[in-house]
Amino acid sequence: MRRVLLVVAHPRRDSFTWSVADLLVARARDSGSEVLVHDLYADGFDPLLTAEESRHVQLGVAGPAGDALTARYREDLTSADVLVALHPNWWGKPPAAMSGWLDRVLAPGVAYKLQGGAAGEPEALLRLDALVVTFGDTPADRETAEFGDPLHLIWTRCVLPYVGAGHVERRHVTPVGSLTAGERAEAAETCWAALADLLGVRPEQ
Repeated sequence: MRRVLLVVAHPRRDSFTWSVADLLVARARDSGSEVLVHDLYADGFDPLLTAEESRHVQLGVAGPAGDALTARYREDLTSADVLVALHPNWWGKPPAAMSGWLDRVLAPGVAYKLQGGAAGEPEALLRLDALVVTFGDTPADRETAEFGDPLHLIWTRCVLPYVGAGHVERRHVTPVGSLTAGERAEAAETCWAALADLLGVRPEQ
């Protein structure tokens, strides 16, 4: 049985982000996977890196989390086989809650370590696959041509390879505001198909 960690950064439970997240949770559990959920808003996660945590990041050394919730988040991450992150595109970046999750949970000694101190070579500590699902309202061709798809660069170039993600998939759903009910359902199924592939199950399961 594979363990899935699903991290959601959206303040509204009635959002399409959460609609897709709920479908992925239900389908993954039905397929036999264990699913842990980090609801960053409902959990009251503090995205601000503490001064002590920042010292450990600067030195590239392991240190304790600044609070119990972050400590639990870190433990959940290290036990996951598949990471699923869902969030909207706000100003070409993840919401502050998700950015803080990256800062505080993907910590030295948890997601990576630096060989030889702060300026040393990074060594990834995680062994997992990942699916990133992002949501926006900018047409996809404009997102790529005019803005360079910054979320794709953040997740697939900067973050996930650094911490040891092997197979990485990304799905971007846009423009959310003008999708019909049928198009939304199709988009959700596309996201599930990507996760099913990572789990090694048939999408219809």
